Amino acid sequence: MTPSTLVPIALGERSYDIHIGRGLLGQASAWAGLARPSSVMVVSNPVVAPLHAERLHAALAQAFDLGPARIRQVLLPDGEAHKDWNSLNLVFDALLGNGCDRRTLVVALGGGVVGDMAGFAAACFMRGVPFVQVPTTLLAQVDSSVGGKTAVNHPLGKNMIGAFYQPQRVLADLDTLATLPAREIAAGLAEVIKYGPIADAAFFGWLETHVEALAALEPAPLAQAVKRSCEIKAQVVGADEREGGLRAILNFGHTFGHAIEAGLGYGEWLHGEAVGCGMVMAARLSQRLGQLDAADADRIEALVARARLPVRGPALGADRYLELMRLDKKADAGEIRFVLLQGLGRAVVMPAPDDAVREVLQALS
Repeated sequence: MTPSTLVPIALGERSYDIHIGRGLLGQASAWAGLARPSSVMVVSNPVVAPLHAERLHAALAQAFDLGPARIRQVLLPDGEAHKDWNSLNLVFDALLGNGCDRRTLVVALGGGVVGDMAGFAAACFMRGVPFVQVPTTLLAQVDSSVGGKTAVNHPLGKNMIGAFYQPQRVLADLDTLATLPAREIAAGLAEVIKYGPIADAAFFGWLETHVEALAALEPAPLAQAVKRSCEIKAQVVGADEREGGLRAILNFGHTFGHAIEAGLGYGEWLHGEAVGCGMVMAARLSQRLGQLDAADADRIEALVARARLPVRGPALGADRYLELMRLDKKADAGEIRFVLLQGLGRAVVMPAPDDAVREVLQALS
């Protein structure tokens, strides 16, 4: 157990801290400073709960002086394919069935799917109850648990139904990552990698040096990567909480990536795999439009490949890609708006001609 590093999210009265460290999940002290809840509802899944729930429940009981009857748990089906209304209703059933109230604390224990659904349920139940993220995947620790985006998927589009709802705290316990399969670690690296091209060229260079160490979960590089990723996201979210402008750059690779996920069926590719491929597509589109040097596009593709992520998309057909991308949340009156690069560390949101997009899709899928 080591002391945690704090990364603050500055959002006025909705401000909170990201705690990054080892052994946090089992520490009662990690919950200090939060209001004592009337009860706790832990939202998890059958993969994560057997690994971590017992320690979490014990820490919650000690931190808030709650008996076992006041700490409940609901398990959701595992995977992106189940990020839907049916699974969301399992959370509402548990909250209502256990007599939960406005002082009930919802705790998300799991990856991005669990965090998104638990957060959306917390935003809706009694018009909003307290919520804490305990992310257990790399992707969730560096991205989805931070910033207050909560949602479920619709068959026509990913994350199209949701709300902005900030947690009271994020507890990123690096020890939980040791239980992840290599494929999940690689998927998380996609969301780490994206921060370099959009905001920090020096961080991108650091990742080129350390990507294999990160894939191996070497402690020092891992802690640095999670911290720097959270710092960048905190800066962007603090400046644009509700994605009115700057925050959209965090979706680098996601317009293409969401189309891949929806086109194949949610869960066929992991979210990070689709984003990794989407970043390569976005970099090549930036290059084709004269915004990004070919050498920098090559570097992005090489780093994504070294992270063991796909750099070629599924053969959905350009028309199908374009159809799906027109449903993207950044689209404006049917015009697709892409996060593109004007050099490493400089992102911009802009439209692109369909012909140029088709050329990229034909080359990379």
